[in-house]
Amino acid sequence: MRKPDNLTGNVYGRLTVLQLGSPDSGLVRWECLCLCGAKCLVKARHLKGGNTRSCGCLFLESQKIRNRNKATTHGHALSGRQSSEYKTWCWMKARCENPKVKCFKNYGGRGIKVCDRWRNSFANFLADMGTRPDGKSIDRIDVNGDYEPSNCRWATNSEQQKNKRKHCSES
Repeated sequence: MRKPDNLTGNVYGRLTVLQLGSPDSGLVRWECLCLCGAKCLVKARHLKGGNTRSCGCLFLESQKIRNRNKATTHGHALSGRQSSEYKTWCWMKARCENPKVKCFKNYGGRGIKVCDRWRNSFANFLADMGTRPDGKSIDRIDVNGDYEPSNCRWATNSEQQKNKRKHCSES
């Protein structure tokens, strides 16, 4: 086996090579110190090839930024804290579109849909419905109609109980 190049002191992205580490399956690994303060072992070919530039912190930071940018388009799903309006929107779509959801049979299974304007944009849903008043949830005025601006309102539980579809009963 040929002697590996000495990478001690070299900097690759956020990693500074400290010393030769233990070999792994015949591949040379180097002990590195990341700018975040963590130490890690990295294969020489990953350092030289640019495949590894940090201990993993760079990936985590980019994920946080990506997720923050997604959430701040409307500000209702920041850091795992979803607003009641956002939860309503997600749940409305799920019960109409996902056959694995328990109540799908009463919504999507009956042909109830979410209009394209709302289905494709939480911002449009929020603009049309406004913020959810305390103690109210989304209600379809026509229980056989779709989720769309002209057929939805924020209603209390008692208002919703009065607005149920009529079931056929056998005589």
